[in-house]
Amino acid sequence: MKMIVGLGNIGPQYDGTRHNTGFMVVEQFAKSHDISIKTRKMNAKYGSGFVNNTKVMVVEPTTFMNDSGMAVRPLMDYFDIPVEDIIIVHDDMDLPVGKIRIKDKGSAGGHNGIKSIIASVGTENFDRIRVGIDHPDHGNTVVNYVLGRFSKDQTPVFKQAADHAVNALDDWIDGMSIPDLENQYN
Repeated sequence: MKMIVGLGNIGPQYDGTRHNTGFMVVEQFAKSHDISIKTRKMNAKYGSGFVNNTKVMVVEPTTFMNDSGMAVRPLMDYFDIPVEDIIIVHDDMDLPVGKIRIKDKGSAGGHNGIKSIIASVGTENFDRIRVGIDHPDHGNTVVNYVLGRFSKDQTPVFKQAADHAVNALDDWIDGMSIPDLENQYN
């Protein structure tokens, strides 16, 4: 089984915010494959289904972003999913809106959700799709920016990036290697 984890914050006040980019992408992926993300346990909301004959679990941690690892590790253990079969989708301020970057390992790069997963899983060697949200303008704090919504100009650009991320997830499930995914999508 493959596990796709989108990172974000729970609660209606966070719906559609830049920091919930991971949730938005995995929800779009799940909808495109008729996977319902409704089961709640082990600090997560999740659903599963088959995509091209591969069983796939789509996960949204119900912890806040900074504790995402509290959901990822228990699910990996319970369903016996090795780290090479997980991929994390999250926002990234170091990328402009509309860009995605795929990688198979690396540091957290200051992202607290990734820091939590690295600490819980015990390695930084897991696949990721980073979705650009850009840096805040001068005078806007990072917290206000990531918890804000995409501007009218950014929204269609973000939607295009989300489409690319969903396509990349499909290719990842189909077994495309990370270097090939990087060449195609980065």
